[in-house]
Amino acid sequence: MSEESWGRVRNELLKNVGKTNFTTWIEPLNLIGVTDGIASVEAPTKFMRDWVSRNFGEPILRELRASGLAVERIEFQVPDLRPIPATEVSRPAAPARKPAAPIRTGDDELPGAPLDARFTFDSFVVGKPNELAHAAARRVAEGGPVSFNPLFLYGGVGLGKTHLMHAIAHELYTRRPDMRVLYLSAEQFMYRFVQALRDRQIMDFKGMFRSVDVLMVDDVQFIAGKDSTQEEFFHTFNALVDQGKQIVISADRAPGEIKDLEERIRSRLQCGLVVDLHPTDYELRLGILQTKTESYRVQYSGLKMADGVLEFLAHRITTNVRVLEGALTRLFAFASLVGKEITLDLVQECLTDILRASDRKVTIEEIQRKVAEHYNVRLSDMIGPKRLRTIARPRQVAMYLSKQLTTRSLPEIGRRFGGRDHTTIMHGIRKIEELMVSDHQLTEDVDLLRRLLES
Repeated sequence: MSEESWGRVRNELLKNVGKTNFTTWIEPLNLIGVTDGIASVEAPTKFMRDWVSRNFGEPILRELRASGLAVERIEFQVPDLRPIPATEVSRPAAPARKPAAPIRTGDDELPGAPLDARFTFDSFVVGKPNELAHAAARRVAEGGPVSFNPLFLYGGVGLGKTHLMHAIAHELYTRRPDMRVLYLSAEQFMYRFVQALRDRQIMDFKGMFRSVDVLMVDDVQFIAGKDSTQEEFFHTFNALVDQGKQIVISADRAPGEIKDLEERIRSRLQCGLVVDLHPTDYELRLGILQTKTESYRVQYSGLKMADGVLEFLAHRITTNVRVLEGALTRLFAFASLVGKEITLDLVQECLTDILRASDRKVTIEEIQRKVAEHYNVRLSDMIGPKRLRTIARPRQVAMYLSKQLTTRSLPEIGRRFGGRDHTTIMHGIRKIEELMVSDHQLTEDVDLLRRLLES
């Protein structure tokens, strides 16, 4: 068969299977020749050979016959490996089968991160700050068609993003063991990509990551600024979405707030459901402590806890859930070792450092520095006399946050902003309050800065 004829076959396959599937699976193939009714097709890797044989053998056979060749079957082969037959005339075309997870390529399993057995939906405490994220995660975990893709979860440290992603994976493995579910961090994605480049196995990498049913990537902000990794992530993302596969992403901030993330990736991430896990409120923190305490009572059956201890911890430790759970773990371990009842006095003795850190006050200088970094203005301009809008607006944001997050008076705030009058500070605060009603971007900026300063 001539190159021109094979080119026509490939053009027809492009129309039938779509550009993404064609680029990933068909374009790397080479037709070696046709002998005694057997078409020999060469694939660059064993994984690609197996995948194409299962999923594209029938379309390729059909187009070869349509080109005028008397082909009874196809043998897909890899250089130096024994060919395998596919798609015989006497056998009706069967639907494509999904390989059982974990996917293997050669002797390697699909490179996912281990799941924490503790992170399930049963152990996730739901409250107002995280109820939407929990509901969306539950919907994805059902394994059926989902109206939003991707699901993007974002929030500060210790608010439950990773817990929900592990819970989704656990639930899918239970409900749909036939599905190929891959969970890993963005750092692991980058490491595997670099490793594939180094070992010249990029087609294996593409084949593995583009053949899953559900891809979950944690801390996607890590790939920001890493051009080659972003490029591959973008193409992997598109390939999976084109195939109707579900993607779940997490980050420490919203897509539009991730610095150095390519615009096309930011746009793709924003096209699905973007859910913010808000900082915990008192009721949620108390619920988490109560749930954790019930599990500890089995391990520390003889320990007693005085009334008001959990309420005290929920009020005082507001940073994040990890710190909260760590404090409770330390408290139970300490009480069991010294053989004492868990009282408020014991809490003060055992958790001195955590309680002191929780009492950390945000300073005006810290607010000015964070705002200047966020808006990319000089700190000297923040407190200086310049009145350009590009400087005046960040300055007003810093004034607003200084009033919200510190106990300083307006005259004191004015002195920290270059000796400004308290009426100027009052005007700046009112201006931000008015703009936040209609300016969505400004509201997001202020909320992000507040989270960064309070974390």
